[in-house]
Amino acid sequence: MNDSIADSINSKAPPPTIYRWAILIFVSLAMFGNYYVYDSVAPIFDLLSSQLNYTDQQLGLLYSVYSIAAIIVLLVGGVVIDKFGTKRSTLVFAIICLFAGILTAVSSELYVMLAGRFLLGIGAEPLIVAVTTALAKWFKGKELSFAFGINLLIARLGSVSADWSPSFAKPLYTNWQDPLWLASFIAGISVAGAILYWVLENRAGKKYNIGQAEETEKLELKSLYKFSKSYWYIVALCVVFYATVFPFRAFAIKYFIEAHGLSRDAGGMLNSVLPLAAGVATPLFGLLVDKIGKRSMFMAFGSLILLPLFLVVTYFPPGPNISVTLPFLGSYTWPLTLVIVMLLLGVAFSMIPAVMWPSVAYIVEQKRLGSGYSLMTLCQQVGMAAIPWLIGFTNDAFSAGPDNPGGYTAGMWIFTGLASLGLLFSFLLWKTERGPGGHGLETITTKTGV
Repeated sequence: MNDSIADSINSKAPPPTIYRWAILIFVSLAMFGNYYVYDSVAPIFDLLSSQLNYTDQQLGLLYSVYSIAAIIVLLVGGVVIDKFGTKRSTLVFAIICLFAGILTAVSSELYVMLAGRFLLGIGAEPLIVAVTTALAKWFKGKELSFAFGINLLIARLGSVSADWSPSFAKPLYTNWQDPLWLASFIAGISVAGAILYWVLENRAGKKYNIGQAEETEKLELKSLYKFSKSYWYIVALCVVFYATVFPFRAFAIKYFIEAHGLSRDAGGMLNSVLPLAAGVATPLFGLLVDKIGKRSMFMAFGSLILLPLFLVVTYFPPGPNISVTLPFLGSYTWPLTLVIVMLLLGVAFSMIPAVMWPSVAYIVEQKRLGSGYSLMTLCQQVGMAAIPWLIGFTNDAFSAGPDNPGGYTAGMWIFTGLASLGLLFSFLLWKTERGPGGHGLETITTKTGV
């Protein structure tokens, strides 16, 4: 009986290319909404302060509680996805993100909004895992990397759209609540994408051989002590970059408004320069590092770029203004110094997907690679849980605001301190990799067949 079922499955034709790319679009839409909802609170930070009297510490908690929820989910692992499959998991977690968006928008009470952000962390992180697992089932070989790249591009456009929302949805930004209802609507688009994915996979299962995804890899705490020094230095670098860039993005629009006098829509557009620059730089650095190796040197380069940027926006003159007109979005004027800083932040941040993540595959054996990536993600979320609250606490302690823009300086020094740690960890990684315990990060290129 089992043999006949296997023969029946194997006799089915593979799904058409257009079918697989439709799947990619729909699951990526689910992640688009997830990313949008995550970043939807940043453009209203100043409104939450002025209309609801939220402190910066409370604003930072809106991001910290998300990461706390993500830590809990990561410790549980991929059990739910393994048990219920990718199509059910994608839909369920997309629905959770929708309810999280609604809960965040429904009340001005801080504890209700925090509960919404916590629920978002519970839904969004496993949604990303479910989508990644689904793509691994539908795409194989060289197509898989390209599919992951397209998926990440569409997802990051969710963050960019949240930054652009004060421009294309400007009438909503007279109060704190309407932009959050817009985010809830976009979370509904995610649910629609998950439903369409469900329908397509159901139909495909009857007609095509779509294969099976491998079991979701889980974090194995018992083997953590076996990881090498190089691995831990890369983890530390990733923590530094995530704990610096994401909290800065969270407060950036409010900072641009209150410390540099930008409008909300101009601040949002400027904030979007970072993910856009990272999106362009990531594949370029990926190709370059595959060709010449020198991975720890690239990481040091990224850390070196990151180090002065927060002091530049604090102490350097803004420079001449540059004006840009974007179709359907309007005209914007930004100080040249801020534009350069955001571009360089994007370039530095591109080192994570282009260099740091792939480097783990060279220094962790295949059977423990899932644990390696899960642990790295867990550590990143710990940093992302602590720093937004710390920055908010510091801003409050130094009375940062439109009447005292100098109060933001202490927070910028915290970011600079984190960037300094990045430079230290990249030096230690380079030193380790040049010694007898190295894994070839400086020498391995695609020409060697790896």
